[in-house]
Amino acid sequence: MRPSVPPHTSQTAQTQPSPDAVRIRRTMAEVTPVAEKVTSYFYALLFVRHPHLRPLFPAAMDAQRDRLLRALLTAAEHIDDTPALVAYLQNLGRGHRKYGTRAEHYPAVGECLIGALSRYASASWDTETEAAWVRAYTTISQVMIDAAAADERRAPAWWHAEVVAHELRTPDVAVVTVRPDQPYPFLAGQYTSLETPWWPRIWRHYSFASAPRSDGLLSFHVKAVPAGWVSNVLVHRARPGDTIRLGPPTGSMTVDHTTDSGLLCLGGGTGIAPIKALVEDLAEHGARRSVEVFYGARTDHDLYDIDTMLRLQQSHPWLSVRAVVDRQARRRLPDAVRAYGPWHEYDAYLSGPPGMIRNGVDTLTSIGIPSERIRHDSVEELVVAQ
Repeated sequence: MRPSVPPHTSQTAQTQPSPDAVRIRRTMAEVTPVAEKVTSYFYALLFVRHPHLRPLFPAAMDAQRDRLLRALLTAAEHIDDTPALVAYLQNLGRGHRKYGTRAEHYPAVGECLIGALSRYASASWDTETEAAWVRAYTTISQVMIDAAAADERRAPAWWHAEVVAHELRTPDVAVVTVRPDQPYPFLAGQYTSLETPWWPRIWRHYSFASAPRSDGLLSFHVKAVPAGWVSNVLVHRARPGDTIRLGPPTGSMTVDHTTDSGLLCLGGGTGIAPIKALVEDLAEHGARRSVEVFYGARTDHDLYDIDTMLRLQQSHPWLSVRAVVDRQARRRLPDAVRAYGPWHEYDAYLSGPPGMIRNGVDTLTSIGIPSERIRHDSVEELVVAQ
């Protein structure tokens, strides 16, 4: 089951937290230092009391066993921030469909959530706290159930897709192109989850490497990482003719075509894939907005898609592409952006490793770009994108 995090919001939450929110945050403060124990106990309860739910989870859960619980706790902590919470939970509910999650599964999860929290938050747990969590979970689960039901009326839980091309760009980076078995609507800048036949029920997230194409094909840039089950088979084992599964598209790192603001794009490693998609999207809309792309890599060897980006630059005078190689300049991608600008009138897009995104957000806000104009994939999602 797949978590995310509510998007950053500036003034949507109430100034004074509700009594339920106060109790929930008190619980969170107590269980955070023992989060691993809470997670283990939660799953022990779930699988002992409700063994029929075990097949919904991957056989090996070491990389993602805490994701469901973390999602629920994160949602509960934001219970007062209704607009952000609802958008987050709707996306979560839609994403759960690919795991076979149904409405009747939610009460069991809630029961075990309360059981785990009451055991490890004993100092703050009382009747009122339990009631606050029950109310929060009821709200959370109903939004997710409703979103899944609405999504079921318009889209499948997953798509089958045949691998039609597999290009090894470097020893550990492949461009994988697939053909879905039915129309797959998405927006440039979004990402999806992939499951391979070699690791059933293990889903990992990858950005679309192009804008929507007339032939319906989808491309992904995949880097094999140590102990990365999905990434390694996609790079080293997948071949044309193989079939994978796709979850629904998600993500808000998309272009606002109602404005003419310039775009400042930072792509690190395979994070250049959605940046390339955004550039193609702008070109297809006939935009003439200034687009500045900083393409970061550790070495020249890692600039596996630089030729594509330079060809786009030659075709579009409004596009500028700069390569930033860490080991040459001895500076990180976000720091290189400081040498140019000013950027305060630009919308910023970041895609790449979690550390790059965190540093990038800090750098961009420090040079005058408002946080609400900075878009990026969920850092927490990227940590487990293997």
